[in-house]
Amino acid sequence: MKVFMINGSPRKEGNTSIALHEMEKVFQKEGIETEILSIGNQAVRGCIACGTCRERGKCVFDDAVNEAAPKFEACDGLVIASPVYYASANGTLISFLDRLFYSTPFDKTMKVGACAVTARRGGTTATFDELNKYFTISGMPVASGQYWNGIHGMTPGEAAQDAEGLQGMRTLAGNMAFLMKSIALGREAYGLPEKETPQWTNFIR
Repeated sequence: MKVFMINGSPRKEGNTSIALHEMEKVFQKEGIETEILSIGNQAVRGCIACGTCRERGKCVFDDAVNEAAPKFEACDGLVIASPVYYASANGTLISFLDRLFYSTPFDKTMKVGACAVTARRGGTTATFDELNKYFTISGMPVASGQYWNGIHGMTPGEAAQDAEGLQGMRTLAGNMAFLMKSIALGREAYGLPEKETPQWTNFIR
């Protein structure tokens, strides 16, 4: 099994990285492979709603989004981690996720999703809610921890002192590993839930 982890911080080895590495330790114990992609310091533009991805099966802008797409398709679980900027996720990360989720045509159903958030003090729950929406619109079960998955620190490395936050990351990773393995067993025994043909409605007729 494999977990694909996306680090939205521009500081590759900052506090967001500490959260991901704490989760990584648990995944390794569980025999789950991990890969971390850092995109916070990359030049990623937002979606322009051109619709080209519907024809090509990939985004028209050939950058980190198209690089990540096959990794996302191959993984059993996706972790999104972000620092808090103005009570929300890093703007680069949001541009990346908008395009990644919209441009990829493969079925994301039953890939397990989890998010981790770092902040000096506040804004963690708003960012937590923001990131979880990518999972719930895609039929992805959301792994939970023992609290809202936040870890605190201001200067790089300071999050290593947040004992409760670190424990939360370990708990989150353990729950995610269990959920992924349970889904794999359920898929073998029962298959995936049947899907109805989507019904598209608009508010203006």
